[in-house]
Amino acid sequence: MATLRVELVAADRAIWAGEAKMVVAKTVEGEIGLLPGHEPMLAILASGEVRITLEDGAGIKASAEDGFLSIEHDVVTIVARHAELV
Repeated sequence: MATLRVELVAADRAIWAGEAKMVVAKTVEGEIGLLPGHEPMLAILASGEVRITLEDGAGIKASAEDGFLSIEHDVVTIVARHAELV
């Protein structure tokens, strides 16, 4: 099964990186869900929760404030001014 390579970073440090089957994040245009095979895109991140669903069904939650989200070739990069696992 295809997976996403996810990197969540804050301005001052890496928060989490790994393989996932889905990412849901809040953008300034609304909440977006990303799955493997998603078209390339760049979005402005809004303050809110980022949910990462792992391959085994477990989940990781983080709060993120201000930044951007990109996906290309099943690589999701989330860069936030401030982010932390919750």
